[in-house]
Amino acid sequence: MDFGRLITAMVTPFDNTGEINWEETSRLVDYLIEDQKTEALVVCGTTGESPTLTDDEKLELFSFVVKKVQGRCKVIAGTGTNSTKHSIQLTKKAEALGVDGALLVVPYYNKPNQEGLYQHFAGIAAETNLPLILYNVPSRTSVCMSVATTIRLSQIPNIVAIKECVSVDQVTLIAAACPSDFHVYSGDDASALPTLAVGGHGIISVASHIVGAQMSEMISAYISGDIQRAGEIHRKLFPIFKGLFECPHPLPNPSAVKYALEMRGIKVGSVRLPLVSPTTEEAAFIEALLK
Repeated sequence: MDFGRLITAMVTPFDNTGEINWEETSRLVDYLIEDQKTEALVVCGTTGESPTLTDDEKLELFSFVVKKVQGRCKVIAGTGTNSTKHSIQLTKKAEALGVDGALLVVPYYNKPNQEGLYQHFAGIAAETNLPLILYNVPSRTSVCMSVATTIRLSQIPNIVAIKECVSVDQVTLIAAACPSDFHVYSGDDASALPTLAVGGHGIISVASHIVGAQMSEMISAYISGDIQRAGEIHRKLFPIFKGLFECPHPLPNPSAVKYALEMRGIKVGSVRLPLVSPTTEEAAFIEALLK
């Protein structure tokens, strides 16, 4: 399974009461595919505020997006939790709804060791036919999956990729040692081009909500050998990559990108508590950044 080079970790639109806004979800899917050139959508990842979504909401979103996409791009369900049993149950239900793959985050809070991580992901893989993408993000989980564990897991046939958020060094080591059909994606927009340069496959992006078309052009330029053009686009987009997370102060994802989408006329609403919307100062920074 090739999920493409540019994957968007999609936000979840909410209405004024904090419930899922289905009309805007439909509009957002069209916008990301048609305007921002995304090749796959991660539904109910952390950018989609998965910690505050119920299982019923997640399953509704998986089903809704699959039907809305109608084969125009791949749909990847965020089904990873810090419970192996729960992750298996959610992944199997997502598979029955017709998703193309699942994204499985390293278990958070309970802090398993490397053998525990291997057994967790191997156990899920044994219970589904879906292609699986691992997600290593120690800044959120407090556990870092080692290169050795990733290499070991890459030998399992339906574990096909990883979203790596540690460093370009880690991407380099994984890309060098894993099978050629095991794809390494950066989870950091600013590392998209460096990731390609060291043998990674692409980016699972937040900024692609806003500059996806330009990111697609950057990736295409690099793949076609126009390194100078790819570098020019990267440097132009770099302030967006950094600004959507740092603002004048670090902002929790997806507060900034949701505000940016609102500025673009995509009414995705605010974030659910415990996340909060940008302050007046932060909002002014985002507005200036996009202009």
